[in-house]
Amino acid sequence: MAIIASNFKTNHTRKSTASFIKEVDEFIVSNKIESEVIVFPTATSFDFIKTQSNLKIGAQNAYATENGSFTGEIGTQQLDEFNIRTILIGHSERRHILNESQATIAKKYEFYKALGFKIIYCVGEPLEVKQSGLEKTLEYVYSQFDGIDINYENLILAYEPVWAIGTGVTATNEDIEAVHGAIKKRINKPLLYGGSVKVDNVREICSIESVDGALIGTASWVADDFKQILENTKDL
Repeated sequence: MAIIASNFKTNHTRKSTASFIKEVDEFIVSNKIESEVIVFPTATSFDFIKTQSNLKIGAQNAYATENGSFTGEIGTQQLDEFNIRTILIGHSERRHILNESQATIAKKYEFYKALGFKIIYCVGEPLEVKQSGLEKTLEYVYSQFDGIDINYENLILAYEPVWAIGTGVTATNEDIEAVHGAIKKRINKPLLYGGSVKVDNVREICSIESVDGALIGTASWVADDFKQILENTKDL
C-alpha cells in the first residue's frame, strides 16, 4: 500500500483547501483508495475538517513548544485544536531557504517524537553533492540523521534530492534505486520519494522496489491531478 502525501507549501487559501479536501475525500471513498493519504496545507487553512476516508491532515512545520513567545510560529496548542498529529520535519526548503540547522531539526524531531506524532522526516542532497558521486551523496544524506532516532515507531522517511525539487528535473530510476536502496538497507522504515513527481511519472517511481510512496509538491495542488495520482498508485 503506497503512502501518497501532498505538500501545499505556501499555496491555497482556507476556502480552496476545504474544497480540495472535500473533493479528494469523496474520491477516495467512491474509488476505494486504500493508500495512506496525507495533505499538508498552510497553517492558516487548518480547519475543523472531518473526512470520511483515510485522508489525514498534517502540519508543514511547527516549533518545538506548546505555546510561548515565538513570533510567526505555531506550537502544539494550535495543532491540538485541530487534532493534527502528523508533521513534516527537515524539508529541504526549511534547511536551505530558512536555514534550519541539523541541531534545530533534531530538537524539533525529539519534541514531536515524545508526543507520538507521525513524522515524515526529509533528507536530500544539493546538486554539487550529487555531482560528486553516490558515495558523497550517501555521506551527505546520512549526516542529516545526526540526532535523529531512526528507530522511532511512527517515522516515515522522504528522500528529496534538492536539485529535483521544483525544477522539473526528476532523478532517474537508477538514481532513486541507488539512494533508496542504500537508505533502506540501513534504516527499515517506509521511504517516500519527492522531487518533480508528476501525474505521468508517479506510478513508475512508486513501482521501484525501494520506494514506498511519494511526497508531492506542485503536481498535487490541483484536486483533479491529485485524484489521478491516487488512481495511478492505488494498487501499489
